[in-house]
Order: sequence, then C-alpha cells, then structure tokens
Amino acid sequence: MMLSIKKLFAGLFLLGFIGSTLQAQISPPGLGDANTAFWGAFGVKRQLDSLGKKQALSYIAIGRKSSPDDHNLFSKQAIIVLNHEVYHSFAPHQQYSYAISYRRQPQYENTAPYDKENMEQEFRIYGRYAYTFDLGQKWKLKNTVRQEFRKFFDADFHQVEEDFQFRTRIKSQLTYNLSPKNNQKLALSAEALFSISHLNEPGPHWGSFGYREMRIAAYYMFTIPNSPFTVDVGYMDDLIRDSRSIHHGGVHYLAADLIWNIPYRKR
Repeated sequence: MMLSIKKLFAGLFLLGFIGSTLQAQISPPGLGDANTAFWGAFGVKRQLDSLGKKQALSYIAIGRKSSPDDHNLFSKQAIIVLNHEVYHSFAPHQQYSYAISYRRQPQYENTAPYDKENMEQEFRIYGRYAYTFDLGQKWKLKNTVRQEFRKFFDADFHQVEEDFQFRTRIKSQLTYNLSPKNNQKLALSAEALFSISHLNEPGPHWGSFGYREMRIAAYYMFTIPNSPFTVDVGYMDDLIRDSRSIHHGGVHYLAADLIWNIPYRKR
C-alpha cells in the first residue's frame, strides 16, 4: 500500500510540474505530525466590484490524517476550518488581503492506539501582500508575505499550553497557463513558515522566534465546462522541523477543493 501511495503522490507532483497555475486554490493547513493527510474544501468566491479588483473567498474545509504507524490518509479527523478572506488588487501586479478564520483540531496521544486526548480551538486573523511578475505570456511568479496572529483555546474556551502565536509566512508560486480550454493551469509553490509563541506553561513566557516548516505543493486547476465552478487538485509535502515525519520525507497531502465563482452584480 505504501508503494501505491508513493506512486500516487509522485504522479500528482509530476502533473503539477507540467501544467497550470494557482488562482484561488485553498492550500492545506499544517495538520501536525503524520505520514499522510487529506484536505478537502468547498469555497464561494465573489467579485465585489465591476472592475474585478476586489474579491471575497469564503470556505469550509475538513482535514484527515494517518496515525503515526500507518499510511491511511483518512484514518483520523484532523481539522475543521471556516475561513473568510477579502482581496484587493490595488495596483498593477500588486494585491493585499485580510482574513478571519476559525479552526477546530483534535489532539491525539503520542503512543498507540493514538486515541483522542483533547480538542483545541483556534481563532486566527491575518493579512498578506503579494506581488506578481509576468514571465512571458504563459508564466507568472507570485511572491507573498503573510502575517498571522493565532489564539488558542481548549473545547471549553479555557487556556491551553500555547497561549497565542505570531507567525510569518513567505511563499513563492510559479504558475503556467496550460490551455485556455477550461482555463487549465498548473502551479508549483514553496512556502517557509517562521513563528514565535507566548506560552502559559510552566509559567507565562515567550518561546524563541525561528523557522518551523517548509511546505512544497503542486496543483492542477481547471474550470468545469458550462458551470461557475473551478476544481483544484494537488499534492503538498509538509516538512516540519524536528518532527518524526521529517525523517520520512515529511507529511504527504492529497488536496482537492471546489470553488463556486459568483460574478459581480450591481445592487
């Protein structure tokens, strides 16, 4: 089974490298240490003005992951996410956005049978700035800086070990317009994550700021003919610093999302 999963991931990676770019794909979040994981999302993307410079993307998503000793990417519930983000292309090649997000994530024991230990809730706000370079008629390179504030609670809104966190994400994404038919695109991206946390235990104190993760992803995107829907299918490798999975090539994700595109309507 492990060999077949590796073949599937390798195929998705090569597909992503050959083909298209990411427009509004919903990238997976980190789901912690595991072997494999699945991420699925449904989003609604709305045009907010007649010029197409302002957009909003709202989505609901779920994540599942394997146990540390197997490779079944649907084995355990990993996360539920509600997210709303507003984008503004305020100048040629430049865009900023801001967002609010709620996440509910089970925590599991570190030893077999890896039963659920508790539930963690997260409230997140973030903003990002992106600059896009046109590299000829078919290629684009988008560089993004994203700053996040993350606040954590248990299931009853009591404090947990990690109080809150500031996290910086730096991402580069190369996109290729594969074909105008069904707006097919391929995208390849790499993202580095740095953070610092305020901790509640063993007493209130700050951790150290540093590099935490690298996420490498490849996506194929297309529009469903005669419909307002776009589909994004991809692979992500999450390389978590000092994790068990880092010794086995990281956490391997299969990801898919469906986005309903709603055009601007004058009220």
